[in-house]
Amino acid sequence: MPTTERADGALIHHESHGSGFPVLLLGPTGADGATGEPDLFGTVRACGAYRLITADRRHTGGSTAPLAPFSYAEAAADQLAVLDDLGVGSVHVVASGDGTALALRLAYEAAGRVTSLVLHAPVGRDSTNTLGSFHAPYDEAMRLARAEGLEGVLEAAARDGRFGAEPGAGPFAQQLHDDPAFRDQLLSLRRERYIAALVRHRDGVWPDGTPYFSVPEEWVRTCDTPMLILPGADERHPEGVAKALAAEAGRAQLLDAGHDAPENRARTAGILTRFLTEHTPRESR
Repeated sequence: MPTTERADGALIHHESHGSGFPVLLLGPTGADGATGEPDLFGTVRACGAYRLITADRRHTGGSTAPLAPFSYAEAAADQLAVLDDLGVGSVHVVASGDGTALALRLAYEAAGRVTSLVLHAPVGRDSTNTLGSFHAPYDEAMRLARAEGLEGVLEAAARDGRFGAEPGAGPFAQQLHDDPAFRDQLLSLRRERYIAALVRHRDGVWPDGTPYFSVPEEWVRTCDTPMLILPGADERHPEGVAKALAAEAGRAQLLDAGHDAPENRARTAGILTRFLTEHTPRESR
């Protein structure tokens, strides 16, 4: 399977299908409780007019990496390195759930390479939630490690390699599920060192201080990247975050909260298709 090797030894698995102007799909990792591919991605795939690119994030899917704290800058660099390997200059980025935080970071790090952003159910903080809403899976991972030791963590990962489905397995669940050498590395740690690694990972993914987690709030006010925002409607993806993004970003279009209702799906698909077409360079249409 195609991989991009990073300087620290991480291997980022990626796939590319179709032809046309590139679209980078950033789905939810599962840490936010989401499962499966959003319908929005199916709409993009059905267009048949784009080269669709996916790259698994560290410790998820087919990607592997050393045990280290999470960094949005590094996660964005991984995606950009994949695009470099594929010879891709600029892309539309279509993201869902916690993938929207990484999408914003890509625009922050490399605005010239992100032609447009489609943000489905953007993750973030508003008056309706707290950091505890996002920390809960990590709390369970720490509880299990304290109660059952690292052997219990490995047993949880063996049951299901998805953090969202098996929170006790922690954010490294997929690699623990698939990689015997990584399991040995985990077992070589003291329990408290592993718990400290969970805390560092949690605080990298869900830092305090910015409602969007991955980018400063003041940057959003200066962002000139065209955005199509489809609001979420739950604790981790509150409608208020989508509205704040739309109000602060200079070139944002916000759909109404009922965009995913069965009677509105055809209309939403049409808006998405027109948005991507409008922002695709003319020579690539």
